[in-house]
Amino acid sequence: METIIIYGSCYGTAKVYAEALAERLKSEVLPYDKVKEPAGYERIIYVGGLYAGGVMGMARTAKKIPADQCKKFVVITVGLADPADEKNIQNIRTSALRQIPKPLADKTEFYHLRGGIDYEKLSFRHRMMMKLLYEQVKKQPVGEQDADTRAMIETYGQKVSFVDTECLEDIVKKLED
Repeated sequence: METIIIYGSCYGTAKVYAEALAERLKSEVLPYDKVKEPAGYERIIYVGGLYAGGVMGMARTAKKIPADQCKKFVVITVGLADPADEKNIQNIRTSALRQIPKPLADKTEFYHLRGGIDYEKLSFRHRMMMKLLYEQVKKQPVGEQDADTRAMIETYGQKVSFVDTECLEDIVKKLED
């Protein structure tokens, strides 16, 4: 199956995963803003960072994909939220599906990975968004905080990385079935 990997990454973790996956699958890999028209590929894998409720660059890319040629659209999200938390997964998928045209959404398969954050590298806008979120969640009573909220409070302002390219092995196995 002819495959291309496209990624949307602002700070680099989605790019790390995309390049590692491309190496394992022996596939071409491109940033979303360099993709003209992804025609001729039966399987398109999109690896995108999660920012403000969306997958970076995916909406723009998904509009270009000819749904009649693409047999499988694989979306791999990269974010700070724990992908083992079912509530997080549901929220991510609901948001991501809004970015994908219906004919393509029916062919979409999702995977979720953890990324990282380096507050020193954040843009001013992202730094302010994180500060507002931090100020809001730290006011929550401890009993109402979930694991992700507690982790955010504990790591605010620091450099944190959950990147683990070894977890791609499971995705590769599923893609090869």
